[in-house]
Amino acid sequence: MKRVSFAEFGGPDVLRLVDVEEPHAGPGQVRIAVRAAGVNPVDWRIREGQFQQVHPIELPAGVGQDAAGVVDEVGEGARGVEVGDHVFGEGSSTYAEFAVLSAWARMPEGLTFEEAAGYPSVVETALRIIGQVGVRSGQTLLVSGASGGVGSAVLQIARARGITVIGTAGAANQDYLRGLGAVATTYGEGWVERVRRLGHVDAALDLAGSGVIRELVELTGDSRKVVSIADLGAPELGVRFSGVAGSMPDALAQAADLISRGKLHIPVEKSYPLAEAAVAQIDSQAGHTRGRRVVVV
Repeated sequence: MKRVSFAEFGGPDVLRLVDVEEPHAGPGQVRIAVRAAGVNPVDWRIREGQFQQVHPIELPAGVGQDAAGVVDEVGEGARGVEVGDHVFGEGSSTYAEFAVLSAWARMPEGLTFEEAAGYPSVVETALRIIGQVGVRSGQTLLVSGASGGVGSAVLQIARARGITVIGTAGAANQDYLRGLGAVATTYGEGWVERVRRLGHVDAALDLAGSGVIRELVELTGDSRKVVSIADLGAPELGVRFSGVAGSMPDALAQAADLISRGKLHIPVEKSYPLAEAAVAQIDSQAGHTRGRRVVVV
């Protein structure tokens, strides 16, 4: 089968589309014929070797963790799923024709494979960091870098919980943020004062890693009320860096429920063929994403 792989750490040029043996579902797993795979910042961070000291991987390695597709193999002990089911979930080496998932859920009615592939990690991350930052109904949450996949999920989940959200993004994404229920403002020079004029901030999330941790602490008045998923230097300023996932099965169940009830929708900004995975990661790393990017198999 075809799989995107890399044999050394580095830039997007290290990615190769290669022939490898098909994986098989182990106990408690399912294998899917992949229809689409989500493109996440963690994918290129791993490719660059950023997490090697914390979570070392052996090379050559595959790429990707989110996917949607058709179940074609059910491992021993995997219950409530059958061959032929359409599922989305988390696994490993998902930029491939076949991938093994360790957590999954049935795709909600009306969702395409491309749309479904964009949900797993971003919804898990959004649920986790909203909980970690401790923001409650009636309070205001500032989201720095709000227009990407995680930001899109955070805005909608927070609003559904009665939380006011201020989101920062580029000028081109202001209407997009407002459409998700956020109070929108641009980043760049003077952004702190623009946020202050919008009201008191109870908690803040850094989703872009654009060097704004000090300002977020200043706006909230408490480093414990700021969480980052993108700035590895955040702990040096007393801010929590959230990089360890929580329960993916719970997140997928909540995602399916929210999607089915019309409470969550993350658009796919662009799809890429498997052979253009490097381009997908280049675009992901450049930022300015509105919603999600996916690789289509």
